[in-house]
Amino acid sequence: MKLYGLSGTKISSAFISACINTPYNTTRFLKDLIAGITVGIIAIPLAMALAIASGVAPQHGLYTAIIAGFVIALTGGSRFSVSGPTAAFVVILYPVSIQFGLSGLLIATLLSGIFLILMGIIRLGRLIEYIPLPVVLGFTSGIAITIATMQIKDFFGLTLEHMPENYINKVIELMRKLPTINIADTSVGLITLIVLIVWPKFRMKISGHLPALVAGVLIMLIFNQFGYQIETIGSRFTYTLADNTTGHGIPPVLPEFILPWEHAGFTWDWTTFSALIPISITMAMLCAIESLLCAVVLDEMTHTKHHSNSELIGQGLGNIIAPFFGGISATAAIARSAANVKAGATSPIAAVLHALIVLLALICFAPLLSFIPLSAMAALLLIVAWNMSAVQRVIYIIKRAPKDDIIIMLICMSLTVLFDMVIAITIGIVLASILFMRRIARMTRLVELSQGNEKTLVLRISGPLFFAAAERTFLELYQKINGYQHIVLQWDAVPILDAGGLNALIHFIDELPAKVELSICELQFQPLKTLARAKIVPIPNKLMFYSTLDEALKDKI
Repeated sequence: MKLYGLSGTKISSAFISACINTPYNTTRFLKDLIAGITVGIIAIPLAMALAIASGVAPQHGLYTAIIAGFVIALTGGSRFSVSGPTAAFVVILYPVSIQFGLSGLLIATLLSGIFLILMGIIRLGRLIEYIPLPVVLGFTSGIAITIATMQIKDFFGLTLEHMPENYINKVIELMRKLPTINIADTSVGLITLIVLIVWPKFRMKISGHLPALVAGVLIMLIFNQFGYQIETIGSRFTYTLADNTTGHGIPPVLPEFILPWEHAGFTWDWTTFSALIPISITMAMLCAIESLLCAVVLDEMTHTKHHSNSELIGQGLGNIIAPFFGGISATAAIARSAANVKAGATSPIAAVLHALIVLLALICFAPLLSFIPLSAMAALLLIVAWNMSAVQRVIYIIKRAPKDDIIIMLICMSLTVLFDMVIAITIGIVLASILFMRRIARMTRLVELSQGNEKTLVLRISGPLFFAAAERTFLELYQKINGYQHIVLQWDAVPILDAGGLNALIHFIDELPAKVELSICELQFQPLKTLARAKIVPIPNKLMFYSTLDEALKDKI
């Protein structure tokens, strides 16, 4: 598949470059098959758990892994990425599903896919490079805290009719309901969690997700023998098929094609549509950040190079098509993609096979999946939240990074938990930009050179002359010129002159005392171009320009 951006540059999918441009043989297919089965086994419980956490039935997570996972693997720009529902979206999707229902969530997903394609077409694939690490760590850690908090109810089997929207109120309500803890649900959750933590120490190739769920189910069966009732997917969720057949748990049928706005309980009007637009933009931004971040991580693991704009377009196509089959928001999942690489994947076919494995599980094992305890699913998401929090990197930043970066990270983390991710990222980027400009501005200095005498002051400006530094620099210069007839400024270390710097220079020239001449020499290209566009020309006995410092000093020393 080849698409074209506005500039006419080809955007090729990773599927073509990995499977067609390079030889693909039986050996590679077997490696991809093993990787696809491995990641598929991981994706099945996670997809259901993330759908439940997002406020919809578990099968919608499976539909997402199947449809979006398949489409994005074929059209995306990262050959090892595995896409599907991810934990980062939970904090956005849950309020949408509560307020607008399943249809509202599907429509928002569809709109986010359109925005993603637009981002790819106008070549915003390098977006991730402009988001500082403290901001990324802050909002991902904040999301992890929120997700972990949301799992407390199911993990402990608390009796909680309504979960408050505000985070502080959530914590208060959860603490108030702690006396309703269910020992059976808690035991299942703890055993599942322990297996997930201990399993990697055995260094077995199979992921710990399946053994942990099996252990949780076995503990549930033991408690059932003593009369304890443990909530499962089957006991909480029901479904109704097209022929009005009803059942508990997950429907064992292929995803049906239904227009996103035709699901029951949705009222289409302009007010709803206008409310979903900003939400869909947020979803598109998060998908772009997470998918591109995942692609960068995979590039480091495999020494390959992804196509960032193709990845955005592929993610967009996946999020446009999936809602028509009941799929919710999807993006590249870092944990599943890393597992894909470690399992030996050689091409996007591994991600395609992962989607087919999930489809096979839906058709063949839906009744068995309905027996999975919700406390075991909560344990899975607690591990996901822990891995997402990047605790070691956060601690490293706190111990080693400048104070400004620490403050930005903690602010982003707090805002993500207390408000939402958009506010956190926006304020984080603004703060990071301001602090960065302050650091750069401090780099701009005036250095007095030894070539001067009692009539001539020779100074070198080192650093960019932009709005945050220029006023201070020229004010400092003005304080030095008393008693001198010639001021010589060497600009060989001035890489940038912006509108603010230009205005400060013009103001300095206008304020020069009578019979004081300013000479500027050794201009770099960008400042020279800026002065030319502003029509700054030599003024006899007031402003002169020279190629070298020696020329500027020739008649003055």
